[in-house]
Order: sequence, then structure tokens, then C-alpha cells
Amino acid sequence: MSAWQPLQDELSRWRAAGRLATLWCRDDDATRDTPALRRLFSVCGKHRIPVAVAAVPAGVEPTLADALAECATATIVQHGYAHRNHAAPGERNWELGWHRPLDTCIDELARGRERLAATFGSRFVAALVPPWNRVDAAIVAALPRAGLHGLSTFGPRAASTAAPGVTQCNSHVDVIAWRHGRGFIGAERAIALLVEHLSARRLGDVDAAEATGLLTHHLDMPEDAWRFVDALFEATARTGSTRWLDVRELFPVTSARSA
Repeated sequence: MSAWQPLQDELSRWRAAGRLATLWCRDDDATRDTPALRRLFSVCGKHRIPVAVAAVPAGVEPTLADALAECATATIVQHGYAHRNHAAPGERNWELGWHRPLDTCIDELARGRERLAATFGSRFVAALVPPWNRVDAAIVAALPRAGLHGLSTFGPRAASTAAPGVTQCNSHVDVIAWRHGRGFIGAERAIALLVEHLSARRLGDVDAAEATGLLTHHLDMPEDAWRFVDALFEATARTGSTRWLDVRELFPVTSARSA
């Protein structure tokens, strides 16, 4: 049996139910133009797949805007502020945790949002992607103070609204095995995770309205991960039962306020 058969079977179930399986692509850790970023844009452009590029405001260089200008399917979202760990030694990495005063974190995020808005204009959507997918609940509640009205972490969301004025839509399949040598998780595992979330949505075990999110990291992806992403885009384009969403469809309010 082909490694792709479970995904094809699941999408057939969506089609038989008269439903369209929605997906989206988020790529983390951008700061500048690189060959890896250009490769991401080339793969997405070839298949006309929208990609939300999570950029680190404190590290953004002008070349990132130059690269973005050449990829019509790419949009910028905010990846924390400096992608800097503030947790104590031995703790998991956190930039946006309880380790610093709330006002300090929100002020940083506001400065980051202003910088990204000034650099990317209407190509920026004011949604936060916390570094390491971790953010304290108090910071989430205060995100509107920073001008941020969207949130994307990892795993099925509990609700479409993370806090008053904050829409949430997460990623669900990370192609990198971070704790196992940072290689590709493998096609079978990646497909299984995609099918798991799609099936849970179809059956109502998780929020059916949350688009299934693919998470990539262009700077860290080995060759086999690149081949998988290319093949996934190709495979889903042929089904007629999927649609890859632009991040502006996931966070419509943030898009309107960013324009």
C-alpha cells in the first residue's frame, strides 16, 4: 500500500460527506532572504499554496521584504519579538512566559508588530506565533493591547477564540523531529498526523472548523522533508476535496486591522 493511501482514503471520506478539507501552511523563524526561504517560496508558488511566514521582528532584515515581494502566495505573521529564551536553566524554552513582567512582554510585542507592519504593509497579518509554541495565558489575554488579534500555537485548539478579541488557529503537523536529531519525521508519520487531525475534525472529536495546519521550518529542513512537502502539495491539489487557506482567511479581523 502506498504511504499516501491513508490520506487519500480520508479525503475520500470528506468528499463522500460533501465536505471540503481545509488546510494551511505555516513556516517559522524567518528573518532574511536565504536560499532555503527562496526554495520554500518556489515550492509554494509552484503549487499555488499560500504560506504564512512567521518572522522574528527584532531580527528582520530588509532582504526578507525583497524576497516576499517575489512570492504572491506568502504572508507575514509575527514570531514573538526576538525569539529569545527567558526561562530558568533546566526549564523548557519560553520567550512569552511568566518569567518577565506582563507589561514588558506586551510592550515588546507591540514594538514588533509596529516594525512588521511598517516593513511589510498589507502583506503582514497581526497574528502571533509564539516561539516554541508556548505563551502564558495572561499574555494571550493582553494581546489586543499589543495590536495582535490572532494566535497560532500547536495542536488542536480548545476554541476558536483564545481570549476576547483573539482568534486562534494552530498547526498540527511539524515535519521536523526536534528531539530525534532534527531530521524529517518521515512520510508515514507525517501522513498519519494529517489523517489523525482530519479524521478527528470529520468525526467532531475536535473543532471541525479549524483548518489542519502543516508546520515547516525552512532553515532546518532536510532534503527528504522538502520532497515530502512538495509531494503533499501535489497530492492534495489533485483530490478536489481540499483547499489550502490563506492566513488572512484564518484571521480575517487581524487582516483588516493590518491593512
